[in-house]
Amino acid sequence: MLGCTEWGFLVLTASEFVLGVLGNGFIGLVNGSSWFKSKRISLSDFIITNLALSRTVLLGTLLVDGVLMVFSSKLHDEGIVMQMIDIFWTFTNHLSIWLSTCLSVFYCLKVASFSHPAFLWLKWRVSRVVVWMLMSTLLLACGSTVSLVHEFKIYSVLSGIDGTGNMTEQVLKKRNEYKLIHVLGTLWNLLPLTVSLASYFLLICSLGRHTRQMQRNCTGSRDPSTEAHYRAIKVILSFLFLFLLYFLSFLILSSSYFLPATKMIKMIGEVITMLYPAGHSYILILGNSKLKQTFMEMLWCGHGDLKPGSKGPFSP
Repeated sequence: MLGCTEWGFLVLTASEFVLGVLGNGFIGLVNGSSWFKSKRISLSDFIITNLALSRTVLLGTLLVDGVLMVFSSKLHDEGIVMQMIDIFWTFTNHLSIWLSTCLSVFYCLKVASFSHPAFLWLKWRVSRVVVWMLMSTLLLACGSTVSLVHEFKIYSVLSGIDGTGNMTEQVLKKRNEYKLIHVLGTLWNLLPLTVSLASYFLLICSLGRHTRQMQRNCTGSRDPSTEAHYRAIKVILSFLFLFLLYFLSFLILSSSYFLPATKMIKMIGEVITMLYPAGHSYILILGNSKLKQTFMEMLWCGHGDLKPGSKGPFSP
């Protein structure tokens, strides 16, 4: 018999899953259809499309994890099911985080303006730099998944010893070390967070420099460069905010080994965790002119304010 807490948890996770799939699915559909028609796709659209796909799989994995947590906690914590969920989560999690970081770096190199030779070298080779980052992202995601399989072997051995009821002090120590390593593994997420923070501060510095130049030239209105700075800053800042929530909630989930009321902590952490892949998709839609235009036209059509063949308010 489920209590109010469990039902509330299921409703929240299901709602976040539906909203996330709708947002990420919209991104994939719009960019995918445009790619199919024109037979070409920009680098930023390619990153955003793959980001949407990875987050859709990530949301599905988190939903299955939450449902198993409520209805079958033993199946959730043990055996092949737990291993498969962790493998899918690890791969899509690393892919999603580093794709977002690649997008932050791409916006920074495209929009920011500095005269430093190192920055200019990167800016002139922005496509090559981001492509190398994407390849490294895929390798990192695969490497993390392989290392997780090795962790599972250790966990299986320790769980088997636990089941015999013959836990020595040395085995208990090893098991606690395994759990601590699992918690410290979350610190790998600090690297993409640091890269995104650096991109954000470079954009802020570039915007300040550009604004001072405009003031010296007595230019009152915003020019395209200023607008591009503001759009890029909004996208990266929203990513940093949601990613920080995601990182903290995942740290709570990983630390639940050592905390009381484990199930409640896991449910709270899972709800917060799903905010990142679900909510950031809508920020990407509003920050991308093509996606925003299509989204707004779809909303206007849904309200019946547009006749067939007529143009929406955001149409060219």
